[in-house]
Amino acid sequence: MLRLSFILKSLLVVGAISLAACSSQKPLAPATNAPSSSDQGNIESEQTNGPKAGSQEDLAVQAGADRVFFAFDSYDLTPEARNTLRRQADWLKKYPQITVTIEGHSDERGTREYNLALGDRRATAAKNYLVALGIPTARISTISYGKERPAVVGSNEEAWAQNRRAVMTVN
Repeated sequence: MLRLSFILKSLLVVGAISLAACSSQKPLAPATNAPSSSDQGNIESEQTNGPKAGSQEDLAVQAGADRVFFAFDSYDLTPEARNTLRRQADWLKKYPQITVTIEGHSDERGTREYNLALGDRRATAAKNYLVALGIPTARISTISYGKERPAVVGSNEEAWAQNRRAVMTVN
């Protein structure tokens, strides 16, 4: 009988402790996303607002655009294109470990072969300007899609103007 009394008392104590533990949980401290001083240059660290640092979206936001446009049948960089490429170069200097690809595109007019060559010249013109601004050539690759990947479908000047472009994509 004494042994049974001891077991019952032990169970009551264990039950009381269990209930007390369940009802008095401390609130969790709020998580902080502030990077430590050692994380400042790490693009993998979390940001509290906006796109992930070093991402395609970050490029578009920080540089103002991820693409430049060209006149009909031209691969000459316009003053506006040069300004955009300068901002892109500043962004690339901020993230020296990032590599990019410059995609060259054309509108639908002309043969497939001609437009592939024109797209290549557009991508190369953008790359050469970035290299002249101090970006190492090894960080930039180029590819031409010619007229195969239009940004805007249509057979009018508005669509064609949007398709004559070079686009920087983050690898």
